[in-house]
Amino acid sequence: MALARQPDDRAILRDLEFTRMRRRHLRKVLAIEARVYPRPWSASLFLSELSQKATRSYVVAKHSGEVVGYIGMMYAADEAHVTNIAVDPNFHGYKIGTRMLHAAIIEALARGSRTLSLEVRVSNQVAQAMYDKFGFQIVGRRKGYYIETNEDAFVMMVHDALSTEYRLRLREIRKEIDEALYGG
Repeated sequence: MALARQPDDRAILRDLEFTRMRRRHLRKVLAIEARVYPRPWSASLFLSELSQKATRSYVVAKHSGEVVGYIGMMYAADEAHVTNIAVDPNFHGYKIGTRMLHAAIIEALARGSRTLSLEVRVSNQVAQAMYDKFGFQIVGRRKGYYIETNEDAFVMMVHDALSTEYRLRLREIRKEIDEALYGG
């Protein structure tokens, strides 16, 4: 009996396609939401966010035509705020979150965002490590922010995201992504 061969990490990474989130993606987005968050967003909340094209940007990552992750960004003045980011648990470990966050930050910089911000669960050390790599620093704590579990959130920010220093950091992250995609 022959076993189906699983694609290697590079094949999964190279096959990723990023596209603007559309209504047709919501079924899979909501399925991922339900798997990764104790209190998932509703379809109506996503539809409301998607309708605000001037101040919101939502992108999905697709592998073999299926949505495997998504990220949302809200823009206000010169700040970009990550509203949510999630990857299908079957695709954790493939740097999909890193690629989505990199792409979202590049868009934020193109829109003139000087400051980047987000909230992250105090217990989510994996996400915190990724955000730290992108230069996000803990600047505060929101008590009981996640009401479904009464868990606190760290507020993390990047100040002066338009600086040369920050652009060089993003260039290094892009090199890491390229090495993961195509080898050293």
